[in-house]
Amino acid sequence: MQAPPTVYEIVGGQRFFDELVDRFYDAVEDDPLLRPMYPRGMGPSRRRLAGFLAQYWGGPPHYSEERGHPRLRMRHFPFAIGPAERDAWMAHMTASLDAATIADGTGRPLPDEIRAAMFDHFDSAATHLINHPAD
Repeated sequence: MQAPPTVYEIVGGQRFFDELVDRFYDAVEDDPLLRPMYPRGMGPSRRRLAGFLAQYWGGPPHYSEERGHPRLRMRHFPFAIGPAERDAWMAHMTASLDAATIADGTGRPLPDEIRAAMFDHFDSAATHLINHPAD
């Protein structure tokens, strides 16, 4: 019996996550609240997030092989992340997710259940990373 396809496979593999993350970071680069949290060159940040998401959603374990355990709270602790930063991050990721299509050249939208699962994951993770009270 064959295992059901992973989300990674359904959405078109690494290309989907690269495109999702590129749209997201294109918006972050112009965001006055979030941009200061990132280094001048955002290429490594883009690659890390795309790799992490690909692995999380059933792709190859390249992120863990390169970076080890994600330790998201520890990696984000140096940055003051409050509700405003969380909301800005979510706005950009939601817009990127809303624009996402299956990465097979057809332009087909994401299945509703996959879009909802991704949104819920991003919402939960973004809230979990808040480490600074609201002003």
